[in-house]
Amino acid sequence: MTEIVGIRFSPSGKIYYFSPNSLSLSLGDKVVVETAKGLEVGTVALANKELPDEKISAPLKSILRRVTNADKLILQQNQRKEERAFAVFEQKIVEHHLKMKLVDVSCTFDNTKLLFYFTAETRVDFRELVKELASIFRTRIELRQIGVRDEAKLFGGLGVCGREFCCRGYLTDFQPVTIKMAKEQNLSLNPVKISGTCGRLMCCLAHEEEAYSELQKITPPLGSIVRTPKGKGRVEEANLITGKLRIQPDNSEDVPYFIDRSEVEILRVGKQKFTKEEKSLKNLEN
Repeated sequence: MTEIVGIRFSPSGKIYYFSPNSLSLSLGDKVVVETAKGLEVGTVALANKELPDEKISAPLKSILRRVTNADKLILQQNQRKEERAFAVFEQKIVEHHLKMKLVDVSCTFDNTKLLFYFTAETRVDFRELVKELASIFRTRIELRQIGVRDEAKLFGGLGVCGREFCCRGYLTDFQPVTIKMAKEQNLSLNPVKISGTCGRLMCCLAHEEEAYSELQKITPPLGSIVRTPKGKGRVEEANLITGKLRIQPDNSEDVPYFIDRSEVEILRVGKQKFTKEEKSLKNLEN
């Protein structure tokens, strides 16, 4: 067993394990830690705890100290530097006629690097821009292109449900979300209704995917030929939650009827098909 402390560097970021270095820490404590990028300030998200060695990637880097008043001054100075860097960057992309949008600026705690996060629709040649920024700020410059989902995670906001964005509130990693998920859940495939503020499919479509997948296994797909107590027919509609199926009898003149999925025998499985309009929504997947 190894004693660890879990540290976050952003509100909804991943939790990284560090050696407590004999410190007894509480949730929310601010600490200075050693990372691969240099010294950083993080927040305790998991207090002192012992974990099996196989769950830890050794060797662990150490927590150096709790944040001191001197450290707080450095953080304030870095914040002012970030604000200045943001303004300078926006001015320079106009001067260089670069089609990119600055999203965020981050200065490492030890002031050895400035990181600029931006979005762009195409590849951007920013070599000259980096040279100018390096000459202005006299430090290492790094530009990182991020996606629209990352941008939403950085800014945060409220979704159509009235709650904070999932990506901002608690999701530490983005999950794949597909049109198939929306179709399996019988949701309207109107892009406006199933897209988040970022313009991609809403992350919450993946929340109930496991439950719907299990229901799919016991529910005949649309188009399946089944035998029921009333004879053979085709599944025209299926409610995964209630288990009710709408059956169109073989004789097209007979009236369709509803029956529970437990009362049918599948004779031929139907295949889920996507219309041209539905296929065109693939660009919303993430």
